[in-house]
Amino acid sequence: MLILVRHGRTIANAQALLQGHVNHPLDEVGIDQARRVARVLNDLYPEARVVSSPLLRAHQTAEAISAAVTIDDRFIELNYGDFDELALTDVSPDIWDQWRSDEHFRPPHGESLHELDIRVHEALRDLSAEARSQDVIVVTHVSPIKSAVTWALGGDASMTWRCALDRASITRLTIGPRGASLAGFNDTAHLLEK
Repeated sequence: MLILVRHGRTIANAQALLQGHVNHPLDEVGIDQARRVARVLNDLYPEARVVSSPLLRAHQTAEAISAAVTIDDRFIELNYGDFDELALTDVSPDIWDQWRSDEHFRPPHGESLHELDIRVHEALRDLSAEARSQDVIVVTHVSPIKSAVTWALGGDASMTWRCALDRASITRLTIGPRGASLAGFNDTAHLLEK
């Protein structure tokens, strides 16, 4: 099983700012979310290997799950370039339309969804053989997880715009002899527990 976890909340995403390669830590809510996701994952997948994006917010979430974390740079968030830390509402509607309709659209000094898919899909293929026989938890970001879902479903980057993914959510991919299948998406029940 491949278990994909979105990191907990930061000050930037609490304020609805684009947060690509900006390296913010978890805020207090995010730290609590990381503890909650760790509790459920350690119960369900106690022998899982844990892989993380190199960014602090993902790494802090991963460290709540395990002291032994492997960094894989391919799971870093989409590079928003000059859009990093812009409010979502500060990006013009025309730019959003262009971004949604063209997987090769690249924010200034940033990365396209097509480029993200290339690196994330390569990382997923590399983990697939291991994930057939062992649970692997990957702590990453919204865009790489959406890319993983499109990979499992045989879709394309345009599908990512129609997926909502909450902070500290769990998405599960079953890896079988015929490839990947989506087994669960955007699970946040652990965040509601007392």
